[in-house]
Amino acid sequence: MNFSRPRCVTLIDDDNDFRDALLERLQLENLDVQAFASAEAALKVLTADYPGVVVSDLRMPGMDGRGLLTRLQALDEGLPVVMITGHGDIADAVDALRNGAYDFVAKPFDFGRLADSLNRALEKRGLVLDNRALSAAVSRVTPDLPLLGSSPSIARLRTVIEQVADAGMDVLIEGETGVGKEVVARALHNSGRRRVHPFVPVNCGALPAGLIESELFGHEPGAFPGAVKRRVGLIEQSHRGTLFLDEIESMPMSAQIALLRVVEQREIQPLGASGPKQLDLRILASSKIDLEKAVSRGAFREDLYYRLNVMKLRVPPLRERRDDVPLLFAHFLARASGEHQRTPPPMSTAVRRTLMEHNWPGNVRELAHFADRIALDIDAPAGGGSVEEGTAGLTERLERFEKAVLEEALDRHAGDIVAITEALRIPRKTLYDKFRRHGLRPGAFRAREMR
Repeated sequence: MNFSRPRCVTLIDDDNDFRDALLERLQLENLDVQAFASAEAALKVLTADYPGVVVSDLRMPGMDGRGLLTRLQALDEGLPVVMITGHGDIADAVDALRNGAYDFVAKPFDFGRLADSLNRALEKRGLVLDNRALSAAVSRVTPDLPLLGSSPSIARLRTVIEQVADAGMDVLIEGETGVGKEVVARALHNSGRRRVHPFVPVNCGALPAGLIESELFGHEPGAFPGAVKRRVGLIEQSHRGTLFLDEIESMPMSAQIALLRVVEQREIQPLGASGPKQLDLRILASSKIDLEKAVSRGAFREDLYYRLNVMKLRVPPLRERRDDVPLLFAHFLARASGEHQRTPPPMSTAVRRTLMEHNWPGNVRELAHFADRIALDIDAPAGGGSVEEGTAGLTERLERFEKAVLEEALDRHAGDIVAITEALRIPRKTLYDKFRRHGLRPGAFRAREMR
């Protein structure tokens, strides 16, 4: 699943010359623009999943901009609509904002003002569509699909798992930390005939140094001081099922030697037992390093490596399957939100940027922890405020519009205060108060005129 920013704009204006000029200017910005002379014509082609925004004149014959906004809100309330209006229609534009319009610009306007509004609107539209796509994708995920994603590498891995799940061969699973090697091992177990029997994971790096043999092979009563009753070892617990040796590279050499007999003969001899016990089990082992290189360094037994390496599966890191990151994140977010009894929050611009740009050295485990933090609304990535531009309240949008009107008047009248007060029909003191609030200096525009 790819995140892609929408590039479509539907332009609606009954003024043919203005519409054609704006159409050409928008196309120069590499936008995919469709233009219409009426709201009725545009409504025939706009759909709820339209990958873009709508720019419409407020006053038009037939259905006007307000009527169009009502229809579009009913079609898709997440579709941004930018209104174009004249100075005399400010009250109507404000009313449109209250009813759900994304923004409005007043004629005549600087194209940069419209371009800025469109960029934010397209960003918002992209978030809406991405969140919808992720929600739909997560709803299709079933519990028996542990390896989420559609990237070629993960699709091949799923295919191989299906092919060898019922085979009796041992499998060596290699991959970086956090990629989901145990998930692969459980998929192999759960997809085959052994799924009705135990799956026994053994963290080889966590086995207590002095008790490795007792933990793995078990012991009989009286095998050593304190052994008052029989203990069934982890290997025997996997009888008829699957033994998963996680991080086998961390297993001490002494334990590797003892494990050779298990791999070769499928038998164990618990401490204190009078003879060996035959077992029926499949052995899966995982390593976060290249075991073949470990063998060449003398850090892992060569004979054990070749006995385990009947078949090797490599689990790709997230940086090699970046298209799967959004779906995995959405799955983990839904799971974490359910565990914490919260509603999954919509993805923000900052979260989307993190998903796209972060390298995820901790792989799936790191991504799952990130989803946990987002579900709990803690430790959100920096830059989250950028989304708020797309969902600014009425006051913020009116402030932006007022500043744009003042800048346009200053530019048109070259900073002439008398002309501006007449054009905008406001007292001089009020005008200066607004200049101060927006950080505007009339003198800068007079100097621009002299140049």
